Amino acid sequence: MTQSFNFFEEAALPAPEITVAQALEYVRDTYGIEGEVTELGSQQDANFLVGAAATTYVLKVSNAAFTREDLAAQDLAAARVAQHEPDIQVPVAVPGADGSTVQLVTLGGRPTYARLVTFVAGDVLSNSSYLAPEVVAALGDLAARTSRALAGFAGEVPPRSLQWDLRNAAEVVARLADFVTVHGGPDAARAAARTAAKALAPYAGNLPLQAIHGDLTDDNVIATVDADGRRRPVGVIDFGDLTESWSIAELAVTCTSLLHYSPDPSTMLPAIVAYERIRPISDDELAALGPLVVLRAAALMVSGQQQTQVDRDNRYATENLAREWRIFERATSVPLEVLTELIRASVRPRKEHRTADGSALLWIDDQPVVPDQLDLSATSADLHDGRFLLDGAEAAAAAAAIKRAGSAAVAVPFLQPRLTRTRLNSFEAPASIGLGVEVFAGRELEIRAPWPGVVQRQGDTVALRGPDGVTLWLSGADVTAEGAVETGDVLGRLASGAALWVQVSDLDAQPPFFVPASLADAWAESCLDPTGLIDPAGVRTPPATDPEALLDRRDTAFAPVQEHYFREPPQIERGWRNHLFDTDGRSYLDMVNNVSILGHGHPRLAAAIERQWRLLNTNSRFHYRAVVEFSERLAALLPDPLDTVFLVNSGTEADDLALRLAWANTGRRDVVAVREAYHGWSDATDAISTSVADNPNALDSRPSWVHTVAAPNAYRGQYRGADAHRYGEDAAAYINELSDAGRPPAAFLSESFYGNAGGMALPDGYLQEIYAAVRRAGGLCIADEVQVGYGRLGDHFWGFEQQGVVPDIVTVAKAMGNGHPLGAVITTAGIAAGYRSQGYFFSSAGGSPVSCVAGVTVLDVLRDEQLQENARVVGDHLRARLLELADRHPIIGAVHGMGLYVGVELVRDRTTLEPAPAETAAICERMRRLGVIMQPTSDRLCVLKIKPPLGIKIPDADFFADTLDRVLAEGW
Repeated sequence: MTQSFNFFEEAALPAPEITVAQALEYVRDTYGIEGEVTELGSQQDANFLVGAAATTYVLKVSNAAFTREDLAAQDLAAARVAQHEPDIQVPVAVPGADGSTVQLVTLGGRPTYARLVTFVAGDVLSNSSYLAPEVVAALGDLAARTSRALAGFAGEVPPRSLQWDLRNAAEVVARLADFVTVHGGPDAARAAARTAAKALAPYAGNLPLQAIHGDLTDDNVIATVDADGRRRPVGVIDFGDLTESWSIAELAVTCTSLLHYSPDPSTMLPAIVAYERIRPISDDELAALGPLVVLRAAALMVSGQQQTQVDRDNRYATENLAREWRIFERATSVPLEVLTELIRASVRPRKEHRTADGSALLWIDDQPVVPDQLDLSATSADLHDGRFLLDGAEAAAAAAAIKRAGSAAVAVPFLQPRLTRTRLNSFEAPASIGLGVEVFAGRELEIRAPWPGVVQRQGDTVALRGPDGVTLWLSGADVTAEGAVETGDVLGRLASGAALWVQVSDLDAQPPFFVPASLADAWAESCLDPTGLIDPAGVRTPPATDPEALLDRRDTAFAPVQEHYFREPPQIERGWRNHLFDTDGRSYLDMVNNVSILGHGHPRLAAAIERQWRLLNTNSRFHYRAVVEFSERLAALLPDPLDTVFLVNSGTEADDLALRLAWANTGRRDVVAVREAYHGWSDATDAISTSVADNPNALDSRPSWVHTVAAPNAYRGQYRGADAHRYGEDAAAYINELSDAGRPPAAFLSESFYGNAGGMALPDGYLQEIYAAVRRAGGLCIADEVQVGYGRLGDHFWGFEQQGVVPDIVTVAKAMGNGHPLGAVITTAGIAAGYRSQGYFFSSAGGSPVSCVAGVTVLDVLRDEQLQENARVVGDHLRARLLELADRHPIIGAVHGMGLYVGVELVRDRTTLEPAPAETAAICERMRRLGVIMQPTSDRLCVLKIKPPLGIKIPDADFFADTLDRVLAEGW
């Protein structure tokens, strides 16, 4: 078949010049269709949206360089995809009056061709600002299925030499690079293309050929909004670059289009994994994929630059310039060897890290020096009390370790993630993984050549070029050697107190010393482990635990019904103040952990618990000071007549004991509880818990002694706004009815601030109305303060204070021990004495010396650090920020709460208040990737539950609000 088009014979490919009016007339005359016509963008063609009465179409006016056969093949290819992959939506060509789908049109005296195709409903995926990994994977799946459908179509594609055929990419870059106007751009494009072409050459002859779409990018993929509010790929448009080429080029084009979404090239990996599941990638194709991504990025960038100069009125091409340059920068942001290994490891087993072998590098008095290991990881004991955040933290830890062990030097292991490199309140993960070994000297050390080679200086770094293309890189030492050296020759000295960075690599240029965890293993393929030069005996640091493997072990040994946060949970091994840290050194602002009211790792609490544990830990049947002091402190925080304390282990135990007290004192069994609440997992507390989020069968499995009243939800419940007072009235009337029916309640138990629903204040007077009815019936009023008490509300220490009531029994837990298992029931002496009818009460650990010391210390810190006042000030600021977000983001239906107990309720419609649970879950996942821990709550799981440690500061609150703002603006 004769070649129909050759890009290299065309000086330029300006888009056809046709006006909207001409397009309207052409569609009417050729297809008999009337409708509104709107110009669409294209680089080399002219496209128009045609809105007819019943159907929407796209008029595609082809560049005059392309033939009728080219266009007919595109229509056939789209039809083939529709036939073989019916769930992929594609444009269908509409025949003209003569029955042909390809129609002649003359523009400016030059003939070309036009087609009318059906419009694929949806939005182009490129209109997204963010693509979740699941969406990236769906795009890879779509590319694979499109490739599979076109696999047998090659003979029907007219031969043509396109600039977008990646077999031509190197030549395209060579010819068009001079059009690049970015400083240094022409040389950068040529260099990248040369490197990629060289790397591709050994595999090119083994790459399978087939018909490919050739431009399966986010610009040519149609997406619709899924249930979770994310755009999901459903269709493929614009088969204009259809050609026969390497099969793997389809995936390369797709991957390249993803690079503008994130500076991290690993953003494309889910697409490769998904593609591999459907279209297995051979080893040769896998080796070629990285070079092809670079070639595509370079060709795309230079072509865009050229197009804007030959077709200066082409807004589409001009608007894409910045994005195309960004894609090129990111494709070349790491060496090609690193990119190739990053891609390979996504679908193949990881390789063992290579090691560098040679003579000892460090010496004192003709004796090799083997440094002790310095641990700067998330679990290092040298980094307690936030020391990892201090300036000079690494040097300080090294000095302490040297002094402690009396060693000549210490060294940080190869690829150890360093907590000292973390960044608080950052959208990006830190560059925390060292691609070498860092040595800290306690004495002056002599540095000797581990192999023969040539010493070269590059700024402050010295390179020893050795055999087999391997280079030793040294930074931080006083190197005096020059030129050729032999094994064992003195290179220089490392001063006492100084640090030496040691790297070994087979790359031409020095690698960075620190990289993000997402790229570390890929970089390590080109960076050999230099431990053998530091410790010739070959002692290697055992590999860190793989978080995924650890999760598998968890699911095997730890009952999976005990669920974990997030689909792909980070492995959290340290907390400090208001942040959590994973094993890669990534920090997360903890906005959900109301258990740690003081924050994580509080040194005062840790010291107090350690001291008491060294003294005594037993049970409360022994006589000791701590249980008395803690009980007195607790009772003093409550109004009269609440003066007697029971100590237990948890909120479940506290609520369970409160019910037993009510039953013992009243001789009755019936209990009134509020719907949509959670109070625990024991038999009794589960019975009164009606939250279907915690138990889907909660409402249908209540025993007969449990009676529930409506959730007092003033936002979406039966009574809203000014009518919310009716919740209390209705509940009181219901309690009266129970009494009249001979079933007066033993107790009414509820949260004093509607926590499980998302931090909503109860309607004014609500508890006053209900407590009065319960007491008339002879029952007891129980306030569950497990989540909301202890100063979290800012203006109030206890939630019931906001209601102006005094309960008969108060239950507390969670915050009491700042994570130590501790709970309490505070009541009157008379009610406490009533329990005697049931025997005596005992909790093994509830009142232990250690638990009591923990409880006292928490109260001391709350007072001394003025955390309740901080909750008020920071909470007011955060609430103001969230209300401002609600003005700009319609998905925010309401902002509930006060102090640092806040709920942001997300809805799909502010009128119907349709909950947005899928969106809420996806938003939490995206916020985690940006460095914030957040989770959904409420029976509808559509409320962001904001319950951080009380010590968060204004910058923390701002980071949370900024993160939520970014997610709602960009997508999730």
